[in-house]
Amino acid sequence: MKLGTVHHAGQDKVVAVRSETELVDLSQAWPDMVALVEGGPAALERARALLEAADTVIPMDAVEMRCPIRPVQYRDCLVFEEHLKNCSDAFEKMTGKGFDIPPVWYEQPIYYKGNRMSFIGDGQDVRWPGYAEHLDVELELAIVVAKTGTNIKRDAAEPYIFGYTILNDVSARDAQSVEMAGNLGPAKGKDFDTGNILGPWIVTADEIPHPAKLDMEVKINGERWGGGNSGSMQHDFGRILEHISSSETLYAGEVIGSGTVGTGCGLETGKRLSDGDSFALTIEKIGTLTNRIVKS
Repeated sequence: MKLGTVHHAGQDKVVAVRSETELVDLSQAWPDMVALVEGGPAALERARALLEAADTVIPMDAVEMRCPIRPVQYRDCLVFEEHLKNCSDAFEKMTGKGFDIPPVWYEQPIYYKGNRMSFIGDGQDVRWPGYAEHLDVELELAIVVAKTGTNIKRDAAEPYIFGYTILNDVSARDAQSVEMAGNLGPAKGKDFDTGNILGPWIVTADEIPHPAKLDMEVKINGERWGGGNSGSMQHDFGRILEHISSSETLYAGEVIGSGTVGTGCGLETGKRLSDGDSFALTIEKIGTLTNRIVKS
């Protein structure tokens, strides 16, 4: 089942996808997506029943897309080796200094906590941050956490995945390159209004075998920049959940990103965004997340 959030008739509504042109309104049952996720398996069963039994639908062309879920918490990982190696090569060309991947990267998932309040959805504009000149997209797979848990074991992690969606972690590379020297991770390189994007849908976990092996592609203004497959993750989402939840409670409605797939950003291939560029990020079985970046 594909679930999302749309703006229709003056309000945001939780919806399920019936077809390419039809949506079913679930807002009478749940005020937002977090409430649906927190409802657990019973809520999913009810959502499927409402989808099948609905007498009326909302035409797809009558809505504006919104971020499918406002994350309870947001973390983003870095688990694609090709992406790291390509970035090292790119930095060496730009500055004369590349980097070696540290052993810890192979031993455990590396992640940071981002701004959960800055998310937008499919079709909404990204506003160019005033302090940056070098903007980039990042093609990522993300999960929505299904239920609260602590010390989750990798081989028991699958029930903690509610569903999958596309994440575009728009990045200010010039700001990022300066602040990363402080050894505390990214901040203004990642955290600015409209800089995080999810969507267009959350595909429930029963539709995608675990661990996910999905084709991924990014296009800018119709030109293919790159892509890969989520099956090449060094640490799958089971291992990621195990690591993050060690002595730390995860909650239903949290969002965790995979990090950028190899060639899933312009930095790896010497490209950067310009004012007015449109980007389309596609992941198999989920759909295409399309946005535009503008200087205001």
